[in-house]
Amino acid sequence: MKKWIAPALAILAIVSCKDEDKEMSENQIAENKMIKYPETKMVDTVDIYHGNEVADPYRWLEDDMSEETGAWVKSQNAVTQDYLSDIRFRESIKNRLTELWNYEKVSAPFVEGDYTYFYKNDGLQNQSVIYRHKNDEDVSKAEVFLDPNTFSEKGTTSLGGSSFSKDGSLFAYMISEGGSDWRKIITLDTKTMQKLGDTIMDVKFSGVSWKGTDGFYYSSYDKPDGSELSAMTDQHKLYYHKLGTPQSEDKVVFGGTPDQKYRYIGGGVTDDQKYLVISASTSTNGNKMFIKKLDSKGDFIPVVDNFDTNTYLLHNEGDKLWLVTDYNAPNQRIVTTNLKDPSPANWKDLIPETDHVLSPSTGGGYIFAEYMVDAVSQVKQYDYEGNLVREVELPGIGNVGGFSAKEDDTSLYYSFTNYTTPSSIYKYSIEEGSSKLFRKPEIKFNSENYESKQVFYKSKDGTKIPMIISHKKGLELNGKNPTILYGYGGFNISLNPSFSITRAAWMEMGGVYAVANLRGGGEYGKKWHDAGTKMQKQNVFDDFIAAGEWLKENNYTSTDYLAIQGGSNGGLLVGATMTQRPDLAGVAFPAVGVLDMLRYNKFTAGAGWAYDYGTAEESPEMFEYLKGYSPIHNVKDGVEYPATMITTGDHDDRVVPAHSFKFAAELQSKQQGSNPTLIRIETDAGHGAGKSTEQQIQEWTDIYGFALYNMGFEELPENSDIKM
Repeated sequence: MKKWIAPALAILAIVSCKDEDKEMSENQIAENKMIKYPETKMVDTVDIYHGNEVADPYRWLEDDMSEETGAWVKSQNAVTQDYLSDIRFRESIKNRLTELWNYEKVSAPFVEGDYTYFYKNDGLQNQSVIYRHKNDEDVSKAEVFLDPNTFSEKGTTSLGGSSFSKDGSLFAYMISEGGSDWRKIITLDTKTMQKLGDTIMDVKFSGVSWKGTDGFYYSSYDKPDGSELSAMTDQHKLYYHKLGTPQSEDKVVFGGTPDQKYRYIGGGVTDDQKYLVISASTSTNGNKMFIKKLDSKGDFIPVVDNFDTNTYLLHNEGDKLWLVTDYNAPNQRIVTTNLKDPSPANWKDLIPETDHVLSPSTGGGYIFAEYMVDAVSQVKQYDYEGNLVREVELPGIGNVGGFSAKEDDTSLYYSFTNYTTPSSIYKYSIEEGSSKLFRKPEIKFNSENYESKQVFYKSKDGTKIPMIISHKKGLELNGKNPTILYGYGGFNISLNPSFSITRAAWMEMGGVYAVANLRGGGEYGKKWHDAGTKMQKQNVFDDFIAAGEWLKENNYTSTDYLAIQGGSNGGLLVGATMTQRPDLAGVAFPAVGVLDMLRYNKFTAGAGWAYDYGTAEESPEMFEYLKGYSPIHNVKDGVEYPATMITTGDHDDRVVPAHSFKFAAELQSKQQGSNPTLIRIETDAGHGAGKSTEQQIQEWTDIYGFALYNMGFEELPENSDIKM
């Protein structure tokens, strides 16, 4: 819509482009236009990049500790909730989501010491509970081992990782409060289930790896000055905590010196308890790797001494190492080497690179090589000499997880799912190679009524991109189906088919759910990832735009019925797409997005994302490229953008909420026409993990309500199975 069109003509154009039976009423349009947004002051903040002045009028919203920012958050939430409260069918969506959510969810069992453990959620519990029973007892004898629902009254403190000692006698678990990435480590004696008093504070981006029963390794940063939710965390360190001693005596094992400055460090003890393996990185891609004998006082032995590739230890037998690497193998391969001289010059191929991305694991004396074939799983079983034992017959076309076990196990448990099939657990006999259904969830959703299909479309430069489209069987291709197009496209992350309650509810409402596997992801290996990074990042946006155009050209939907959605790096994707092509979709949902591309590296661990994005400081060319697509810097006055609801959390310390705050302010000040531009800020919530069930149900109720309402639906769609 041109910015010079008079308001009355703009209203007429919007109404006329809707199908008659789905017209947006005049009352709804008037309501959208009459939204009174909170006033957001502008300040005279200017940054200079390579001689170029860049204004940042909403810089003050970066201060998450100020009362002024807090007041702005409250006022924005009040406007958003007032708008959402007038959507008549919102309660019907919430009721159905609650009904769908309310089924028993049980994990695969796993043995630690004398006990068999499993996770279970009765249905609507905010967090899953860990149960256990003696190995020689029936599951009916199971007792509660740890209940995260007792961590906080509102269910917003969650379990953030856990680890048993090798003999199963000790247990360490991390808790996240309000969704923050900062964690606490708490230790238990598994026999008595009593806390040991060794609580470790201020832990971030860490695992827990036990060294016998003496203590454990963990990673963290020094606590930053200022806000712990937004201040930069730059130097990661690996610590060792000896049980029974105060945290102040924990020793730095790796990192923390000027010549060892890394943003991400992980350390783990090998299964035989003989070696400590270190992975050290300066960004989210590429790592150095070191190994050291635990009984040796010698230095760490470098396995890989540069950041050009990704390598990790898969298995070891004494000094012999099995490594997974993308060195000279963009789709990854497995190599063997010896600790006496483990450098790449001495690596020998065990399982060579193929045309498909490899993600291996081990169990029961074998290697399970999971391959990603056009985003769908394929699993092959090999012995440790690299001989193919068999291709594992899977239950169907979809995504599997969990092909791992201890070395002496005779069976393992894996999950299978796709967009229309709830995740089921299968028990696999490692020697026989046979699978048996172990547990199928009893969910009130009939998968038989839905279907998924994969299509391939061409992006702007002719690259073939896969997309999986899911919906009710018998869908009429009339261009009027409410459709959500989801994407990510970054950090080597792959979007594999998986079932979710929220997607099921959308399809029940007559919705189409489409997932595009964009460049920047990991679906086709390192080359595919690199094709969506730095000066090639525009490929990702072009891929996503082409997906939307394909859906419209093939009559699945049309602009008015299309919503685009993505979170984190996917929030950047949506923000860039809607500012470049405001006419592509009628609705936009940028969630916890990286939206200020000139300043993302100034907060928390953001500097580590430079492999994917580059930084404004590194060169004039990179600055111009980033500024050219940075969502915050490309909102133009007088343009009609899609109906937009930005979502974020006030405790998001990964992608700080200031990104979303400033983007909302820009949109609200410049939006032309009647489309609402709202921001929904979840309190006591972070980047996504750890949200309570109640928070998740309400958030998705609001998302779907907003989507359908702004597609012109005053009632739920006629073919919806959810009734008002």
